[in-house]
This record gives sequence, C-alpha cells and structure tokens, in this order.
Amino acid sequence: MERSRGGWTSKLHLACEQGRKPLSLLVTAGQRGDSPQFTAVIEQIRVPRPGGGRARTRPDRVPTDKAYSSRANRVDLG
Repeated sequence: MERSRGGWTSKLHLACEQGRKPLSLLVTAGQRGDSPQFTAVIEQIRVPRPGGGRARTRPDRVPTDKAYSSRANRVDLG
C-alpha cells in the first residue's frame, strides 16, 4: 500500500455483472490510476457456461465512467 496525504490507502477495482455479482476484483495502492488496472480486471473474468464448455472471458457490455475511456482500453476490448 502507499502512503498518501490521508494515510495508508487502497483502492478496489471491481467488475460485476448486471445483477451486481462480482466477477473480478483487484486491490491496488490508493494512488494508482484506474485506467491502467482495466486490462488486469477484465482478464480475471471467468463466467462458466451452462452445460459445460470453456468459460466466457469477455463481457457483452462494459459500462464505465470516463476514467476508463482511453483508446487503449477500447482497443483491448475490440
């Protein structure tokens, strides 16, 4: 963790489904930026398929705030 003006801080980077079920979680130091963590969070997603088969790893939609709107993040999803 990093020391900030407010003390020791951390930040949760979370991906969840529409039903609010967490799919991926990453904990970083509080001063780390949001956008650089996007790829790591997306790569951790594994959604089992009903009836078996390889787990789905890419979401259908990714609603985010403007912190994640970089071209690199959009290319990574493409």
